[in-house]
Amino acid sequence: MAKQPKKRKIPMRKCIVSGEMFPKKELVRIVKNKDNEVSIDPTGRKNGRGAYIALVPELAEQARENKTFNKVFSMSIDDSFYDELVEYVVHIKARQELFDED
Repeated sequence: MAKQPKKRKIPMRKCIVSGEMFPKKELVRIVKNKDNEVSIDPTGRKNGRGAYIALVPELAEQARENKTFNKVFSMSIDDSFYDELVEYVVHIKARQELFDED
């Protein structure tokens, strides 16, 4: 009898905006470091407190409108961060559709 290939566990994370669970690859990590700088973490490896948002442009827009990450990190975040986030999510989503990445 042939050995079954081991099924890999897909790491899941919760989107901070929608509250839904997504595979980690379908999310982008936003990180707040010890110097209280908030940034997009495409690698998912930066030091600091992280929160995830799904790669859905509508959710990024919603985060901007509701200033979601201000609440999550209990601090005031510049509007330019939200603009950068929306731009990043739209860009990554377009790339995924273009290259049909899984």
